[in-house]
Amino acid sequence: MRQKRPFHVMIIPTLGCPSKCAYCWSSEVGSPVMSIETVKDIVEWLNVFRNDPVTFTFHGGEPLLAGADFYRKALPLLSGLKHLSPNFALQTNLWMLTHELAEVLAKYQIPIGSSLDGPREINDLQRSEGYYERTMRGYEIAKEHGLQVQFICTFTSYSVKFKEDIFNYFLDNGLTMKLHPALPSLRSDDPDKWALPPEEYGDLLVYLMDKYLENMDQIEIRNINDYCRCVFTGRGTVCTFVDCMENTFAVGPDGSIYPCYRFVGMPQYVMGDVRDRPSQADLAGSEAGVRMLRFKEFVDKNCKSCKHIRYCRGGCPYNAMVPASGDIKGVDPHCVAYKKIFDEISNRFNEEMMGSLEMEMGLASSFKRARKPGIMDLMRKLASN
Repeated sequence: MRQKRPFHVMIIPTLGCPSKCAYCWSSEVGSPVMSIETVKDIVEWLNVFRNDPVTFTFHGGEPLLAGADFYRKALPLLSGLKHLSPNFALQTNLWMLTHELAEVLAKYQIPIGSSLDGPREINDLQRSEGYYERTMRGYEIAKEHGLQVQFICTFTSYSVKFKEDIFNYFLDNGLTMKLHPALPSLRSDDPDKWALPPEEYGDLLVYLMDKYLENMDQIEIRNINDYCRCVFTGRGTVCTFVDCMENTFAVGPDGSIYPCYRFVGMPQYVMGDVRDRPSQADLAGSEAGVRMLRFKEFVDKNCKSCKHIRYCRGGCPYNAMVPASGDIKGVDPHCVAYKKIFDEISNRFNEEMMGSLEMEMGLASSFKRARKPGIMDLMRKLASN
């Protein structure tokens, strides 16, 4: 029997977004909104595309701009793909969340990802004035309707200076943390202004891992969980560290198919159109599909000596390709950060294992540090969840 291969379809109802985040690489004012006819085309396409479990993530832009009626109609249509056992998720800044919309989302128990960069002053400086208040207002509505919300925190070259304040904000407010490094903005006159240098990102990851281990019973940092799983399972567990090609797609407002939501709106990365009901082979054979395959081949050749290749896979293709105008000249520029955190996890685990063995054997241990939660404790926690 063929093993099921779960796949991910990101639905982008619009590229429009009401916020004006200083470092944003995506939003387009006045972007059209996906029609229900296009949703029906998505259903018809996937009905014959493949027979594996699917997760639909509504992304943007700001997907709630599509309105309650869009979701009231779209969700039953997508749920009708019973043979694909569909699951749903939503990424939103929560500004447009109303009680009406929350009721629709709650009916399908859709988990929500949102964005918050820490305390109000830091958040609003790099996102936009009033962002914090509007997001918190939506967050309260989501909680009223029993919706699960987790926040992504983007660290910039500015906010990394306040990493302790930001960590404490998430800790004190009982919020699960996921972090992103700010990338050079493709729509800015000064694209590197907010970008977090890879070396600083690596240092930040190690710092946050230490803080997480010290407060493991009070907070969760999802990135650190994911890095640990990568090291100990020997395979990527999230899209940045997995061979996402062939198992991740995005559908833009007009029905165009892309390799990922981050490419939506870039004509050179269109793989097909849902109206044409393309097969897996059709998408892979498109110009964009071939370009993605070249990245995979580049990683196989240039990263073969790296001990982390099995679960890193060169990082995110978008990060590697788009800033280079589509040329494949290297891997994800955050490679140095990924190596730093992967090495740190591996080295600490080996040290903890050696210390534990020496103590069990009654030998004088070189493992002198005072006993405090470490990588082994975190792995036990993850294994028990």
